[in-house]
Amino acid sequence: DLYCPPLYLNHLDDFTFDLSIAEAGWQVKVNDRDFCKLPEFKKKSFLCFKKSKYSGNAIKTYKYNVLTFLPLNLYEQFKRAANLYFLALLILQIIPQISTLPWYTTLVPLVLVLGITAVKDLIDDLARHRMDKEINNRKCEVLLGGRFQEAKWMDIQVGDVVRLKKNDFIPADILLLSSTEPNSLCYVETAELDGETNLKFKMGPKVTHERLQEESQLAAFDAMILCEEPNNRLDKFTGTMKWRREMYPLDLDNMLLRGCKLRNTEECRGLVIFAGADTKIMRNGGKTRFKRTKIDFLMNYMVYTIFVVLVLVCAGLAIGHSFWYQEIGSLAWYLYDGKSDTASYRGFLSFWGYIIVLNTMVPISLYVSVEVIRLGQSKFINWDLQMYYAEKDTPAKARTTTLNEQLGQIEYIFSDKTGTLTQNIMAFKKCTIGGRTYGNPMSADGVALERGKLADFSWNKYADRKFQFYDGHLISCICSKKDAEMMEFFKLLSLCHTVMVEQKDGELVYQAASPDEGALVTAARCFGFVFLSRTQDSITVSEMGTENTYEMLALLDFNSDRKRMSIILRFPDGRIRLYCKGADTVIYQRLNPSSKHKETTQHALDGFANETLRTLCLCYKDISAADYNSWAQKHKEASVAMSNREQALDSVYELIETNLMLIGATAIEDKLQDGVPETIAKLAKADIKIWVLTGDKKETAENIGYSCELLTDDMQIYYGEDVNEKLSGRMMRRRNEPDGGRNKKAKEPFFTGDGKNALIITGGWLNEILCEKKKKRRRLRLRRLGKRPRPTNPQDGQPADDWEKELRQKDFVDMACECSAVICCRVTPKQKANVVSLVKRYKNAVTLSIGDGANDVNMIKTADIGVGISGQEGMQAVMSSDYAFAQFRYLQRLLLVHGRWSYIRMCKFLRFFFYKNFAFTLVHFWYSFFNGYSAQVAYEDWFITLYNVLYSSLPVLLVGLLDQDVNDTLSLRFPKLYLPGQKGALFNYRNFFISLFHGIFTSLIIFFIPYGAFLQTMGQDGEAPSDYQSFAVVTASSLIMIVNLQISLDTSYWTFVNCFAVLGSIAIYFGVMFDIQSAGIHVLFPSAFTFTGVASNSLRQPYLWLTIILTVGISLLPVICIQFLCKTIWPTEGDKVQRHKKKYELEEEVKKKPPAFQRGGRSRRSAYAFSHSRGYADLIASGRSIRQKPRARPELRDSIREAPQAENI
Repeated sequence: DLYCPPLYLNHLDDFTFDLSIAEAGWQVKVNDRDFCKLPEFKKKSFLCFKKSKYSGNAIKTYKYNVLTFLPLNLYEQFKRAANLYFLALLILQIIPQISTLPWYTTLVPLVLVLGITAVKDLIDDLARHRMDKEINNRKCEVLLGGRFQEAKWMDIQVGDVVRLKKNDFIPADILLLSSTEPNSLCYVETAELDGETNLKFKMGPKVTHERLQEESQLAAFDAMILCEEPNNRLDKFTGTMKWRREMYPLDLDNMLLRGCKLRNTEECRGLVIFAGADTKIMRNGGKTRFKRTKIDFLMNYMVYTIFVVLVLVCAGLAIGHSFWYQEIGSLAWYLYDGKSDTASYRGFLSFWGYIIVLNTMVPISLYVSVEVIRLGQSKFINWDLQMYYAEKDTPAKARTTTLNEQLGQIEYIFSDKTGTLTQNIMAFKKCTIGGRTYGNPMSADGVALERGKLADFSWNKYADRKFQFYDGHLISCICSKKDAEMMEFFKLLSLCHTVMVEQKDGELVYQAASPDEGALVTAARCFGFVFLSRTQDSITVSEMGTENTYEMLALLDFNSDRKRMSIILRFPDGRIRLYCKGADTVIYQRLNPSSKHKETTQHALDGFANETLRTLCLCYKDISAADYNSWAQKHKEASVAMSNREQALDSVYELIETNLMLIGATAIEDKLQDGVPETIAKLAKADIKIWVLTGDKKETAENIGYSCELLTDDMQIYYGEDVNEKLSGRMMRRRNEPDGGRNKKAKEPFFTGDGKNALIITGGWLNEILCEKKKKRRRLRLRRLGKRPRPTNPQDGQPADDWEKELRQKDFVDMACECSAVICCRVTPKQKANVVSLVKRYKNAVTLSIGDGANDVNMIKTADIGVGISGQEGMQAVMSSDYAFAQFRYLQRLLLVHGRWSYIRMCKFLRFFFYKNFAFTLVHFWYSFFNGYSAQVAYEDWFITLYNVLYSSLPVLLVGLLDQDVNDTLSLRFPKLYLPGQKGALFNYRNFFISLFHGIFTSLIIFFIPYGAFLQTMGQDGEAPSDYQSFAVVTASSLIMIVNLQISLDTSYWTFVNCFAVLGSIAIYFGVMFDIQSAGIHVLFPSAFTFTGVASNSLRQPYLWLTIILTVGISLLPVICIQFLCKTIWPTEGDKVQRHKKKYELEEEVKKKPPAFQRGGRSRRSAYAFSHSRGYADLIASGRSIRQKPRARPELRDSIREAPQAENI
């Protein structure tokens, strides 16, 4: 009998098994809760206390409880430097000797900031408490005392057997034992785990399916499970089950993970392997890398700068007080305070006093205001209907609120191709069978048609109504059943796959691991070869109406290293045949020399590539019974290997996939998404460089580059060998220089011509150029064998040391950045991330990565901004991203509109925030020259308390939320408006010092004009309002009016809300001032409110109103003049657009030219999508673990230069 039975080891020696138990990382005894409590499984938790290493199933995601909320939250908040600084100030204000301001002037803003943050944290944590309680109290059936009983999730323990019903959530990481479905198949939805809504398939081991269907059988089940320790690998599980002196391998396809939901399965039974905090979903709950914007770093450095300036100013004033006291204060009898302190000590106390007085230079409310603005900007992105994709009901989503202004500074975009630039919706378009190409519009007689006519599939009751094909001749050939190769071609498509099928409303529904595979099986179905069903060891298909069942002997699944998949079948007549499909680069290497149609198929592949179609070669091989038996024994041994199982299987697969006979090739279309060429053109005008990083082959990527207009016909294209030659030449010239080029600072361009250049480079060349570790290890191995000399020879193109390697990487980045377009193909997820990190490191540029699949996650996390597209490849990219939407074309609006607005708003907010605090605080500095540097304040205490909280916060906050220089239409029409953000032109140290000097100028005006007016003054009642309190009211009133009118001058986009905020802030100031300076409140709190009647007395003097008006006018007039001159003489691009805004809004949009796509030219062959995840072969193969770990094939050429017929492996 040639059938390979389920794989296990018989008669395992008990001693050997006991030894393996001792060495195993994780052991589970079925139906034995006491096993987990044994002393050897205890671990130290706190001091001498120990607890079991097996977690309970209750989860805890909240951070606080009733007792810990206040201390823990305050501890977390005071870890921020700004909060700690103000707490220190508050403590200083309590010390009587140095206190110059009442404690509440610091306490009120600090409590407000801490309170807002604490309330936000409390709301978030209460939501976590509710969620935890709801999840922990869910019900589940657990096998206790020989029968199933209802229990809460929190009471489930490792080793329990549980029973789940349809639509139940999986309570823990469970080994599937059996289900009500045939072959213990189980359907699960993994939306909470990875965001994907399509059903996944799991299957219990064959032995448990056959022996564990009844409750009594499950109660008697006493197996021991040995497996890996709990980890966060969602794509891997390795274990072994020992039961009745036999061992059975376990893998991920046998596991139901917590977070999944049971679908389309009435009932299943499983064994709890990992519970609670040990489950994979909880292990993946760790924080991702915290990303911060350039403005964040700049803002922090500026706050440090302000603090240094504050300390220096306070030190200078303290020295001034020491000299003043020694020369004047100690000699004036009327200044004697009854203390005998020395001048130096008094200067020391004055220093701390001024730290308190001038503390508002470091703005406490800055960080809270910034977070409010970012939150608002994120909401605007979420609410943007022009980024809403109605077809899939998918709005744009800002998944983080901390990076919005960085969207306005992007210099490099790294994009995936499949599913990001293209739709990743595959359609079978053409094929070549036996050297003849099909798919062009033809009649049933084979006559070419000018206009395509849809082929008639009414003869096939299983045909997919959505399937479109225009070659009627292919249909007639199939219906005639005369062409054996054609029949074999579609039979292969219907048999060689890992698609799962289910019946829905009387229709066949296919679930495929990749869109490519689904398209091929659907095509076979429409052409009369219908995949009907499969079991663990058979496949049933309908071949032109005749139903046949084939015994499946082995399924050799796809992975990104093999780039192919195979199936070994036994036909009803006893023949054994291997069917294989894969990339032409790997199939052609494995063809039998006598195989036919190689040249014609190669020519057809080139033609398909010119049409940007993705290709796949099909072949077969007949195997004798003896050869299969010999191979099956090796396959069995590899399948039960306890270590390196995947590598062993990979080697076994290589043995059978040889001497193949070519049948033909398929061509699948993956269309560009709508608006991709226009989006790329717009972003290019904004001086944003776009790099495409894809796992597809070179020809496919290059062809898509042309169709999306990233590449144009006037570009000079350089490939990997050209790049390597240029870099090696640069390195050799550098070595020949006297100092090795180490002191050379001037950069020489790599491309001297005026034309545009582009790079297209494969992953193999990328490794060679960047001298990655894999290549380095290979060179070291060759050196040990004596086959390769050390790279001391200047002719050797490899770096001699780490410095040269780093320089070579920098040269590559410089060369790539000189190009208009860069395409990296055949790259792994790790290489994608490496390319992004290289540009970040050597260009110090703001980068954005955009992708839609799991293979893009690394790249998305590495870039400064990660964007996920919710497409056909699941939701892993979206779940790892900072921003998400449904179509690539929305990227232009995200960057050119929301990103630019966010950057402008944040910069304007920060400039003005620093200005208003400098103008407010430095009045104390000028006042110190007239009060003996005694740390006396220039304002009333309550004004100091409420200035940043109430009087000046709202207008600048609204500018940070709502301001825009031009509307969204003009922002998209003039991409050049984006350039200032890339250069960081709107907020930098230059702008900071301009704000500082503007604040110094304003504070001078605010202090000295009222001071001059108060020198010789006479009021209407004959009294001179020249007292300190009246002076404080006049300066404060002038400041509030100047600050609010100044923000009015800087506002570009006026709304009712802005107008209300400006006028309202001034009105609130006067209203509050008259209240707190009234006699009534002084009677209630005489020590806290000392400015009794000052406002009503001083502000009824017309002279003082004239003083305020003069102060405001002199302060604002220079600003108005400078703004007028700048916009007239040195207008920015934004000023020019604003000047003609109405004209532009009335003009019609310039018509887009049709995309120029050159067909023919050079041969650009496309390929199968090798970036998708592996198929369901392991699941189908009934416990036979045949997954492979990607590895380098030994027979591939050592040289990175590829032969034309096997280009870019």
